[in-house]
Amino acid sequence: MRAPGGRWRAPLRPGGGFSRRLPGGGRVPPRRWRRSTWVAVLVALAMIALALIAERIVPLLDGAVRVADGDSFEIGGERVRLEGIDAPELHQSCGAPEAPWPCGERARQALQQAVAAAGKDGVTSGVTCRPVDDDRYGRAVSICTAGGRDLGARMVREGWAVATSYAYRSEEAAARAAGRGIWSGPFELPADFRARQR
Repeated sequence: MRAPGGRWRAPLRPGGGFSRRLPGGGRVPPRRWRRSTWVAVLVALAMIALALIAERIVPLLDGAVRVADGDSFEIGGERVRLEGIDAPELHQSCGAPEAPWPCGERARQALQQAVAAAGKDGVTSGVTCRPVDDDRYGRAVSICTAGGRDLGARMVREGWAVATSYAYRSEEAAARAAGRGIWSGPFELPADFRARQR
């Protein structure tokens, strides 16, 4: 839009951040946030603060580890299931019907290796878990690290578990593309295998 005097001026957006001129030469102040917007922002900040405080209050699980299968183990006497992944059941087989292989047992071995490798370099710590929920079997659903690295991400990236949340979708896509672990051939999803066993 051409302003008086021949200069070009950007048109003002209704409700924009620029003040507008009044006919008498004064300016209309820019619009401010509504009260409801401020309340929503403050509530969101309070929820974030509470989550951060709760994260510090809930104690980390650590101690001796005994692996049960590809996505669950006992740590310091507490039963834990890894959050966001589902590994083949211990007695589940994968592959073509004429050439099945024990993918459930191999998934357990992969988790055992990840746990055993944690802390061997003398710099990083062993296995620690932060509980986020409980499942119907009384296990602490947790995000766990081994040697400072996410165990769930490792199991999915190596192809020994499928992602059940968006957190590990990129690791699953990489394992599938490379044909690692259970993605090396046909397999039944662990949830489907469990449902069929009931």
